[in-house]
Amino acid sequence: MDMKKILYSTIAIIPIIVILAFTLPSKTAKTPVVVTNFAECAALGNPVMESYPRQCRAGDKTFAEDVGNIIAKMELIRLETPQPGAMVSSPLTIKGEARGSWFFEASFPVVITNWDGLIIGEGVAQAQGDWMTTDFVPFTASLTFTADPAAYSDRGTLILRKDNPSGLPANDDALEIPVIIDSGAGL
Repeated sequence: MDMKKILYSTIAIIPIIVILAFTLPSKTAKTPVVVTNFAECAALGNPVMESYPRQCRAGDKTFAEDVGNIIAKMELIRLETPQPGAMVSSPLTIKGEARGSWFFEASFPVVITNWDGLIIGEGVAQAQGDWMTTDFVPFTASLTFTADPAAYSDRGTLILRKDNPSGLPANDDALEIPVIIDSGAGL
């Protein structure tokens, strides 16, 4: 008789154990990772679409890579190097082409800022041809800057400003791209 009680008790307990196993949270269960940007999405191994800018899909959300305003400005100024998101160190060589109207006296200003917008380096891009045209003119610049190895973030922005000798805000324009500042860089 004791054997029957044990058998019936075991049969009654098994469904309860199975239900509890599926309904109670596991101590090894991982907290879902919240993805908020392209870099996080790609780092988690989610699929990356090879469009421009690249896009990453996490669940039902799609995140685009930050390329600054390079697409919006491509009919005025084009950057060969560095590309958006590139790791940069000092001295930084900048190459590209810009419409002649971007220059004044064959040059335009270039700056690099750290993660909070503080200018850490300034320079001048020089036309490599006749700048008095509406066509694209090649340019180069060398930018020296000081990176802070103790900085909160290694993110920065490279800004190529349209030269504006008039000073009128209506004539201001700039190409801005995100860069990663090599913390070992410096003067």
